[in-house]
Amino acid sequence: MLIFLSYAMIVCFMYLIMSKRLSPLVALLLVPIVFGCLAGFAPQLGGMMYDGLKMLAPTGIMLTFAILYFCLMTDAGLFNPLIKVILRLVKGDPRKIVVGTAVLGLCVGLDGDGATTYIIATAAFLPLYRLTGIRLQVMATVLLMSIGVMNILPWGGPFSRAASAMHVDITELFVSMVPIMLAGAVWVLFAAWWLGRMEFRRLGKVSISEEEVLKGYAHIRLGDPRFLFNVVLTIALITCMMISLMPLPILFMIAFGLACLVNFPSIKQQKEVIARHADNVMAVTLLIFAAGIFVGIMGGTGMVKAISDNLIALLPQQSGPYLSVITALLSMPFTYVLSNDAFYFGVLPIWAQTAAHYGIDAKEMAIASLIGQPVHLLSPLVASTYLLCGLLDIDYGDNQRVSLKWTVGTVMVMLLAAIAIGAITVIN
Repeated sequence: MLIFLSYAMIVCFMYLIMSKRLSPLVALLLVPIVFGCLAGFAPQLGGMMYDGLKMLAPTGIMLTFAILYFCLMTDAGLFNPLIKVILRLVKGDPRKIVVGTAVLGLCVGLDGDGATTYIIATAAFLPLYRLTGIRLQVMATVLLMSIGVMNILPWGGPFSRAASAMHVDITELFVSMVPIMLAGAVWVLFAAWWLGRMEFRRLGKVSISEEEVLKGYAHIRLGDPRFLFNVVLTIALITCMMISLMPLPILFMIAFGLACLVNFPSIKQQKEVIARHADNVMAVTLLIFAAGIFVGIMGGTGMVKAISDNLIALLPQQSGPYLSVITALLSMPFTYVLSNDAFYFGVLPIWAQTAAHYGIDAKEMAIASLIGQPVHLLSPLVASTYLLCGLLDIDYGDNQRVSLKWTVGTVMVMLLAAIAIGAITVIN
């Protein structure tokens, strides 16, 4: 019964948000409560939900101050020089704008953090998209594909989990992943060109000026001490994030405080800048804390374990020689419905033990498990996707429906690349 309710809850949740019967916020809050009660856990739901909230609270705090920090920096004109350079390169051509979005997403995504990538990329490109009329969903899809590839870097969460669960050397695993990630990046650029081509057919080339794009932003000179401070502070922030000097929420809180003090020194200015971006903050953080309810109930009721155990049991005996390929394909739905922790530490080791009997080593299984990560980013358990939808003011359900086929394409390209270079073997 628990297995049935687990699948039913996920199907119900996706149907309600994709059909727009409920908003993602309301669905995240109410759907798991209903199914938790049906499963007979009504008396324990309060504690489960509180545990889920505690789990996601650091993420909610981090995103709150990350949004405020980068929105403040946008107001202060930090990204104006970048926008000017991009504008000169793309010249109002939707194809170049969309490909440029992919390039920036792949470059900024080197820090392995989706939230930072989305904030910086939207700050740089959003004015261009609005002025040219390119659909904001195109930007969302391209950025999701970009971070779907870059999220596999060693300092990203999935990579460290896969390496730890399979007890493989991080350097050796990364060397094997590099050509696979490069194939994924090439696909992202091709998909961006294709989406840009579709927008070019719809809109044609649009004539825009720097004045139009930067209207409403602060006028900045490159030698301005305040601008130089903002550049140094942002580089320092990203560096500290990459070396894990402090927890992310603390880093963004400190950075926001310093940025506020230097760029908006008066109390009135500080209140105004916070109020100006409060809608963006609330749209995201409300979803994060609502997702805490979803995560808490799925974990506390045992639904996560029920799904993983059931899917493992469904694998036929004859599938053994092909477990690495199967793992790569099933990592898409598995990491969509399960957290990365549940998949990498709960499911993957069991598959790896079985695969070892057929001569498939731990490193190959680790590689296969990472290939499905682009689809994982569409999971309701991933906080940064709510941030992206909030920043672009697009519907979460629409984003799921449109982006899914493109992220699946990324997975398939990386899987074919892995097979081609021998990182994943097909044993007959």
